[in-house]
Amino acid sequence: MSLVFNIEKFIGEAITHRSESLFADDLKSFEVKLRTEIEGKKVLVIGGAGTIGSSYIRALVKYNPAKLIVVDINENGLTELVRDCRSRKDTPLPADFKTYPINFNDKVFAKIFNQEGPFDIVANFAAHKHVRSEKDIYSIEAMIDNNVIRAKGLLDLLLQAPPKHFFCVSTDKAANPVNVMGASKKLMEEVILSYSEKMKITTARFANVAFSNGSLLAGFIERVLKQQPLSCPADVKRFFVSPDESGQICLCACILGNSGEIFFPKLEEETMVKFADIVEPFLNKIGYDIKVCGTEEEARSEVSNIQNGTYPVYLFESNTSGEKMYEEFYTDDEDVDNNTYKAFGVIKNAERRKIDELETIIDTLKKVFESDNTDKKDIVVALGKMIPGFEHIETGLTLDQKM
Repeated sequence: MSLVFNIEKFIGEAITHRSESLFADDLKSFEVKLRTEIEGKKVLVIGGAGTIGSSYIRALVKYNPAKLIVVDINENGLTELVRDCRSRKDTPLPADFKTYPINFNDKVFAKIFNQEGPFDIVANFAAHKHVRSEKDIYSIEAMIDNNVIRAKGLLDLLLQAPPKHFFCVSTDKAANPVNVMGASKKLMEEVILSYSEKMKITTARFANVAFSNGSLLAGFIERVLKQQPLSCPADVKRFFVSPDESGQICLCACILGNSGEIFFPKLEEETMVKFADIVEPFLNKIGYDIKVCGTEEEARSEVSNIQNGTYPVYLFESNTSGEKMYEEFYTDDEDVDNNTYKAFGVIKNAERRKIDELETIIDTLKKVFESDNTDKKDIVVALGKMIPGFEHIETGLTLDQKM
């Protein structure tokens, strides 16, 4: 693989087809507000080692916060976050900067919160984000625990010393969800918004983040480094934003949004890109021609020909559970403001249930998980009763069954 491959440049040229950030004009228009609300302030970022969390941090530090505490269970990710920021020209980390490899649900986290706070800004990016993380009852329980139950626990802790700005990341899959991950994020939205009268809370739904950690595109790099074939759905089309853009939309939602608002990027349908259409430009960029294979077996056998300049790629029709063939950022029932910002849309009237109602929902989910006989279907049925219109797409196949 060519060592001169610039991922950020490739994303702009071959995926988003943008030479500058989609949000450049909004960042410029609201620069004074952003600087006023961030400069000299104390910030806590949870889940800051992931792609979106670290991109949020890179966007944030340009406005000179006085203090930055980053928490993430991924110790290696925190190490890379520090190395990346220290190696860039435009990411001036504050003098008071600390990273902690812990879970935000641990007792020690509460100690850090109390000793290092109070915080002016808190942003939470700790979440299960993959549809593949709903393969069975065990993975689903972990997902709902992280995305919903722990999110509520965090909010209860924040009420002890409410920040001026609290942000929790969501996903486009929360709009008319067809998988458990999207349903868990929809419940997460309702949980955090139920607290929106007690403190300022915002969130954001947005598109696939190109080459984000654990994504299909990031997997391309891993496969090439290991001289393994690529595998990609031929029919799945998605909206994409760059890692930098993902951090910028979260920062703007966090700082500029009013309590209870959900931000999303204004992207036109014609900007959607098929994963399969990214493969050949990617391979060409690193010096290979594409070799399309009809089966996984054929792709694995063709690896021996990589030295001849062709790279094997298995293209397949998507058939796994929970796979939504289109993307949407809001539903017909949601009131959307497309006028305040140039590139951000804002959902103004997202559903807000009462805290006690959501506590009942959480207790119900816990009881479902307590039964030794519970399986995935039981959770899907329970979520269907809690989220009107939730229709899970079940095919009996998971992404873990594919190359």
